[in-house]
Amino acid sequence: MTAVSRAETVSADKWSLPRLGRQASSKLMLVQVLRAFAALAVVLYHAQYDAEALAARFGRAYHGSDLLPWPAGVDVFFVISGFIMVHTSRKLFTTADGPRIFLARRIARVVPIYWAIVTVYLILGQLIPAALNRDAPSLTAILTSYLFIPYPLPSGVIHPVYSLGWTLNYEMFFYVVFGGALLLPRPRAVLAVAVMLLGLVAFGRFSQAMPAPILFWSDPIVLEFVFGMAIALLVEKGCSLQPIGRIGLAAIALLLLHFDLARPDGALMLPRVLAYGVPAAMLVAAAVLGPLSSTWSAVELPVAALGDASYALYLVHPFAIRALREAFAYSGLATAMGLEVFVISAVLAAVILALLVYQFAEKPMTNVVRGWLRV
Repeated sequence: MTAVSRAETVSADKWSLPRLGRQASSKLMLVQVLRAFAALAVVLYHAQYDAEALAARFGRAYHGSDLLPWPAGVDVFFVISGFIMVHTSRKLFTTADGPRIFLARRIARVVPIYWAIVTVYLILGQLIPAALNRDAPSLTAILTSYLFIPYPLPSGVIHPVYSLGWTLNYEMFFYVVFGGALLLPRPRAVLAVAVMLLGLVAFGRFSQAMPAPILFWSDPIVLEFVFGMAIALLVEKGCSLQPIGRIGLAAIALLLLHFDLARPDGALMLPRVLAYGVPAAMLVAAAVLGPLSSTWSAVELPVAALGDASYALYLVHPFAIRALREAFAYSGLATAMGLEVFVISAVLAAVILALLVYQFAEKPMTNVVRGWLRV
């Protein structure tokens, strides 16, 4: 690295914050809270889905919590990603080696554990075909999944073989676009990325026929990265809200999510980027536009741990949930203890598995690849 040394830069992404000093750590602790919240929301959504499958198997009634639209955790992740990329890349802008350093770090952080999980998933699919819940994927589908290239399944749905990877297909695309923009000064870089994503979305709305990758990447959900980038610029300019304003902003965001304005049977049925993306941006803004009270220091360690493991939690939770579902089914616990107990147990099992995977697989793999890539 000629333009920026490793010691001068900070590595972070939407899934994990660096171990900074107390002051820097406190400033972003609420981002860790949001990471944990977002990952747990997705886990709860899938745990409730499997609880419904158990209910159908045993002829029981089950209705999960609809307090919030739990899949909106993904939208929170996307906004956080846009924010973190700008916030932690400030020393890489206008540097000749900035794009290489940035992309190498993203690869080291995202790719190894994802490839490992996809590989485990495919092996299990060969050993236990029913585990895939679909026909065996083609070689093209497998290769495009590893390369983060959107590819349509036989059903026409554009999804990788490990379906949770759909969010990473958006993430990696955003990283490539953002990495190229690092050659520009920060405000111009953010503007360039925003214009490109807005243009792509506009093209997707009016074009009649597009290749699958362009169709996928032109979804308005990519604008949630722009929301996060804009919030990062506000932070850099010193914009701040009073505590009551931050609490109010978060409360309004949660209320909007509770109303779930994207519901097909709702009065408005807004597009996802508005129904979930805007409240997600409000939550992130509430988290970062101001100092954090020192009273949070007592819970920093567990919150940071779960925030750091949020990427692992997102990737591995289906394994824990599915294994526990079958255990509850065959042991009779589903009827003896109830489906609510299954949901709670599944979430706890997923968290424990994620913490183990993060500590003993994800971190070592990331460090090894960072060493190979010299970042």
